[in-house]
Amino acid sequence: MAKSIAKLPLDDRPYEKLELLGASNLTNSELLAIVIKTGTSKYNCVEIAQNILTVPSNKENEDDLEHLVNLSIEQLKSFEGIGRVKAIQIKAVIELAKRISGTYKIRKNKIVSPRDVYDLLFKNYIGQKQETLKTVILNKQNAIISIVTNAIGTNDRIEVGIKEVFSEPIKQLASSIILVHNHPSGNLNPSRGDIEFTNKIYEYSKIFGIELLDHIIIGNNNYISLKEQKKF
Repeated sequence: MAKSIAKLPLDDRPYEKLELLGASNLTNSELLAIVIKTGTSKYNCVEIAQNILTVPSNKENEDDLEHLVNLSIEQLKSFEGIGRVKAIQIKAVIELAKRISGTYKIRKNKIVSPRDVYDLLFKNYIGQKQETLKTVILNKQNAIISIVTNAIGTNDRIEVGIKEVFSEPIKQLASSIILVHNHPSGNLNPSRGDIEFTNKIYEYSKIFGIELLDHIIIGNNNYISLKEQKKF
């Protein structure tokens, strides 16, 4: 029998705790419990949230929030107390959080290192099963103008042309660009295709007068810089 949230001490109730102490003082499970709202006869909403956030032992490098992001609607519905509507609400909150985070970082960030690019975009690649190429468009001060998605490919390759990469940087009067894509396998070694594509973009960047600063590959909570590896 689940212990009712109303019978918990005041500072253990997610709604009251957020109101009194602020959202930053809640645990991940308490924040998720607020989205879930209600429990069952077996689990209250906090316990349901804890069940969802429990990372399986076979996922050694995954934390609870990454685990949550990776869960599909059907997987969420497999937890007691989570039906179709709640599962959709959880996925909507996750997507909204991604967009808010991306917007905030675009406004605040100035790129000075490959790590900056990784910190900016790695969350966008969590749970991605296909390679996705993005272009970070920068002004003369290396401040971000915008980030565009150029193409989504298969689990091990992307087909994209020169026009798709340079059309937005040209329109937005970019000074430079940084290419970013993921390796869903987690293997960060650049493929021959990655290197050839990067060098092709590098040659065209000189023609268009838009400097290619780097090409970052993201995977398995890590990254590599093709510039640092002297691949172009």
